Amino acid sequence: MRVVTFDIETANWLSDTGTNDPADLTIAIVCIHDSQTDQYSSYLVPELPKLWPILEQTDVLVGYNSDHFDIPLLNKYYPGDLTRIKSLDLMKEVQGVVGRRLKLDMIAEGTLNQKKLDGKNGQSIIWWREGKIDQVREYCIKDVELTKKIFDHALAKGAIKYKELSKIHEVKIDTSKWLAPASSAMTFTLGL
Repeated sequence: MRVVTFDIETANWLSDTGTNDPADLTIAIVCIHDSQTDQYSSYLVPELPKLWPILEQTDVLVGYNSDHFDIPLLNKYYPGDLTRIKSLDLMKEVQGVVGRRLKLDMIAEGTLNQKKLDGKNGQSIIWWREGKIDQVREYCIKDVELTKKIFDHALAKGAIKYKELSKIHEVKIDTSKWLAPASSAMTFTLGL
C-alpha cells in the first residue's frame, strides 16, 4: 500500500486574499514522504506536474488539517480531483476523539517528544517573501516528518499523546480502517 504523507506551505496569508477559503491562497511549496521510495521530496509550483503521477498512484494521502486546508488548496492546481484519493486527516481523527482541534506541535511534543522547527506563526511565509526557499522547504519537510511519525506511532500503538499545560494526555485512536482500501477508485485524469 502506497502512503503519501504531505504538507503545504503557502506564499500568502488568508488576510491577503480577503476570504476564509484556503483554496484562495497561493502554494509556495508542497513536501511529501512517499512510502514506496521511503524518500522525502519537495515541489515548487512549476514542479507540481512531477507530483501528479505520484499522487495518482497513491492509496492513502496522510496530512494534518489536510481535508480542510491542504487538499482544497492543492486541488486548485491539480488537473483532476484529489478528493477521489483516500485521505486521512490526523487532525480530524484526533478531534473526533478529543472533541476539539489540537495543534500538530502539541501532538508531536506529547507523542514524539519533538517540536516543529522554531518560528512564530506564519514564519514560513515571511521566509518565502524574503526568498529563503531552503528554509521554507526545511520547515515543510519537518512538518511532514512529524506527521508521518505520528501516523506510524498511532498505527503501532493505537494511540497518540498530546502535551497541554505541561501535562501529557493519551488518546486512543481507532486505526483499523486507516489502511483499508478506498471504497471508490481514483479517476486517473492524467492517463497514467
